[in-house]
Amino acid sequence: MSIQGTTKSASSEVKTLPYRLYSDPAVLTEEMEKIFASSWQFVGHISQVRNAGDFFTCEVAGEPILVIRGKDEELRAFYNVCPHRATKLEKATEGQKKILQCGYHGWTFNLDGSLHRAPNFKDVDDFCAGEACLRSVRLEELASLIFVNLDDNAVPLAASYGDFFDDLGTFSFLGELKKVDSKTRVIKSNWKAFIDNYLECDHCPIAHPGFMATLDMSQYRIIQCENYSIQGTIVKPEKQVGSIELDKAEMQGGRFYWLWPNLMITIYPGPGNMSLIQMVPIDHETTLGVYTYLFRDENLTQEEQDLRVFMEQVRDEDVELVELEQIGFRSRAFQKGKFSPTEHAVLQFHEMVLKALNIEA
Repeated sequence: MSIQGTTKSASSEVKTLPYRLYSDPAVLTEEMEKIFASSWQFVGHISQVRNAGDFFTCEVAGEPILVIRGKDEELRAFYNVCPHRATKLEKATEGQKKILQCGYHGWTFNLDGSLHRAPNFKDVDDFCAGEACLRSVRLEELASLIFVNLDDNAVPLAASYGDFFDDLGTFSFLGELKKVDSKTRVIKSNWKAFIDNYLECDHCPIAHPGFMATLDMSQYRIIQCENYSIQGTIVKPEKQVGSIELDKAEMQGGRFYWLWPNLMITIYPGPGNMSLIQMVPIDHETTLGVYTYLFRDENLTQEEQDLRVFMEQVRDEDVELVELEQIGFRSRAFQKGKFSPTEHAVLQFHEMVLKALNIEA
């Protein structure tokens, strides 16, 4: 299988996003609605909800979400909100339930979201149970990853990211993985700054000595695809005039994906593994980094422990960079940045942000 990268390259003549998009609180309000509430958001791994009654809770675009496996084995997502008085229904982050109960007035719900009992409405003749069910959220699961979308009319998950899931599916061990751990870190930077950083490796020789020593950077490539990009080392690059065509199977030194808008997925060589990074805005200049680790077993081998330490070291180095960058975003010194000729994946991301916000470049 091969993928064809975009022919459009970045250059110093093309400017970055205006820095005000990283420092204006009004921009984030618009992004939450036009980007986060209308895109597929990763929420969990299939290993978290293998059995009937297994559930976990999360937040997407400021909305509380509940994901649960029904008694019929169907996986569903609901707004984690009681239809009676808007109380948050389930307080735990994960667990196992035979029935869902609101802690305010005792309403109970079946695992398929239908109303079970409404104690304070038992003597009301015209009570409409059909309007008292949990409100569903679109959910899809592919390659063991669970996504939700608050837009009921969104394009299906598989169709939203070109051939990404076909490519990811070539890793035969995905179904054997389980969520081993998840960590969060508050980052003092706008969410887009971390994405920018992830989508280029011009900074790697300066900031990531361990990364440089581990991977063959002379063969490093970054390829833009439909609503995602892929980067990694290439053993046998094949180039065509006017485009880049690369055999993804040749990326032997690690594979690093970015999916619009805020998800990064890494698979390193060695024992079956996957790590995911999400950038979740807290405010216009503060972001919650969510780091999820997937391995075959909770008891990590020494090799797997070393890999995790390596990944965290690289991420710590990146966080320091973007926090320093946020200071500059607030400065009056410059209004925009410059692209190097190799920052074409960052350019792709910026163009998508501008399009989503309906802003002229």
